[in-house]
Amino acid sequence: MNRTIQKEILIPQPRAQVWQAITDSAVLAEWMFPNDFQPRVGHAFTFRVPGNPKANFNGLTVRCQVLECEPPAEGAAGTDVGGRLVFSWSAGGPVENTQVSFRLMPDGDGTRLLFEHAGFDLSQPFGPQAFAGAEFGWTRMLQQLVVVVERPAKSGNP
Repeated sequence: MNRTIQKEILIPQPRAQVWQAITDSAVLAEWMFPNDFQPRVGHAFTFRVPGNPKANFNGLTVRCQVLECEPPAEGAAGTDVGGRLVFSWSAGGPVENTQVSFRLMPDGDGTRLLFEHAGFDLSQPFGPQAFAGAEFGWTRMLQQLVVVVERPAKSGNP
């Protein structure tokens, strides 16, 4: 049986600002994990999840590939288009060949983020534990994403 994590959050900042936070490698590392991400379809990259000795967790490397990358834009007749990022997520066992997606939709002056991590195989050994851990982790990381996006933009000016 496969399970999916789904989250919907409202971020008061515009889509372009949220998009930058989910597609810039350095900013992504601030709210998620160190990585070598590039916003280009076909790009293979990794997230390096740090260990936690207190939890007897040695860390892991998550292998990913960008499947869709469509920046937000304004289309014909003022319609909003784009704002979709999808990548594979393989960490082994019940979290092998899963898929993460972000969809950014305008909501007033802010952004409605629709998040999904699909494909957890609960029939695998430790599947339910992996799903519960991922749900907990994504909740924390998405909360941190909001904090990072709400920060004033860094300026190169003194």
